[in-house]
Formats: sequence, C-alpha cells, structure tokens
Amino acid sequence: MLGFLEWSKYKEDKEYKYYRKRKRGSQKYSVIGITRVRNEELILPDTFDHVSKYVDAIVALDDHSTDRTLSIIKNNKNVIKMIVHKEWKKNRTSEETAHRQLLYHAVKEYNPDWIFYFDADERFEISKRELLSIPEKIDGIKVRLFDAYMTPDDQKDFIKGDCLYNFRKNFGPEYRDILMFFRNRDYIQFIGDDSREPKGCKCVITDFYCQHYGKAISYVQWEETCNYYANHFPEPYKTKWTQRKGKAIHDLSDFGKPLLSWDDAKLRGIQLK
Repeated sequence: MLGFLEWSKYKEDKEYKYYRKRKRGSQKYSVIGITRVRNEELILPDTFDHVSKYVDAIVALDDHSTDRTLSIIKNNKNVIKMIVHKEWKKNRTSEETAHRQLLYHAVKEYNPDWIFYFDADERFEISKRELLSIPEKIDGIKVRLFDAYMTPDDQKDFIKGDCLYNFRKNFGPEYRDILMFFRNRDYIQFIGDDSREPKGCKCVITDFYCQHYGKAISYVQWEETCNYYANHFPEPYKTKWTQRKGKAIHDLSDFGKPLLSWDDAKLRGIQLK
C-alpha cells in the first residue's frame, strides 16, 4: 500500500466524521475488508495483520472507542478510510446494522469486486486465489464459523503481541454459516435490526472457515461480553448472557456438547438452527 499521505476529513454530520487517506495515482481493489470496532486495542493490530493477507485494503468504523483503537486504525497502512462514530447509543440492535450499511456505502467509491465484512475477534482460513476465481453469478459467500473456548487446561489470557489464530485448542462443534463475502452490487444491503449479514444476494455458496474468539480471549473479556449483551440487547440475549456471567471456563460448549480440536470441529461440526 505505497503512496499514501496524511488523513483528510471529507465529511461530517451530527454523529459521524469521515476520513480517508489521500493517495497518489489509482489502484484496483479486488477485495476490500470492512469492520466496525469498539475498544479493541488489545487484538486489533493482530486482526489487521491477519486480515490483510486476504484483502487489498480495509475500511473501518470506530464506534466511539475510549482506548487506543482509533489510533491503531489511523496508523495501519492497509486502512484507506475510517468513519468515526461520535456518540454511544444504548440500543445496539439498530446501531450495529446501521454501521455496517455505512461501511458498505463508504467502500463503494473504490469499486471493489468483493466486500468482506469481518469482526476483530475472528480469524480465518481463506484462499484468496480461490475467492477471485469464483464465477460472476455467485454474489455471496457464507463462511463456516466455530466458537473457541477457554478450558481448565487452556485459560491463559491473550496479551499484546500474541497471535489469535489457533490461540485456543478447543472449539465447540456447533457452527453457523455467516454471509461475510458479497459482491459490490446495489441490490445487496444491510437492513433491519441486528443484521450481521446483508440481504439481497441471489446466488450464495458456503466456503472457508472462521475461528471466533468472542468467548475466548480472556476471563475479563468474557465478562465484558456478557455485560454488553445483557445491558444493550433485548430478550432473549439479555437473559442468556446474564446467566453466562462467571462461567468463562468450559468443559462443554455453551450448547452442552463436548469440545473438539479445530481439525475435528471442521470435520464433525453440527449446524446451529
């Protein structure tokens, strides 16, 4: 990503500021990653290093972080645009969808072939060569996501400088197929409440794998996650995550199933309904 100069502010409204890096010349982007983050300074450098293996550039939205997250975004060489959310709203179900739609619109000026939505606590097994060879008629790709868990013999906290990919030994057998890659087409949009996936894709396949560390970075992070969903989401999230407080260390998955190695989880996974 050579030739980038300083950040410049190009738009501002009541809730958001938009910035982009001025650059020399033009570049064709095949895949651009988009992400919304809040207070992720611990894992975000590793996230950007990891995802940059699969994308040509990144567009990020900072959701009113109070730590060094915004500085990390600004100083990452692969981030070409950022959106700064200046407020914090308690109702996260509508906010998170709105942020993903903002990112989706923000990336369109670069006209990528593919857009890849990722979260900071996800690590992937992806073939970029395979991605770029997928036929034009395919306009969406679901990625198979498994939860990592802390266990009695594997509960070391993630610390700065660690690599999160394969950080844990144990994964739940349960998986969700989540639409993470989608073509740059106007009929695809993020709409509704609490929409992780965009709507409108006409021809979708399932490929690639994701290790999700939302439950497995540290004991403190587990408690923060429980509080986040208990305090800012409606039922059934509120009750489910309230009941999970103090239960970061697992012998079984949250769904009562024996934990598996990563390779076994991919082979023997059970789809969540």
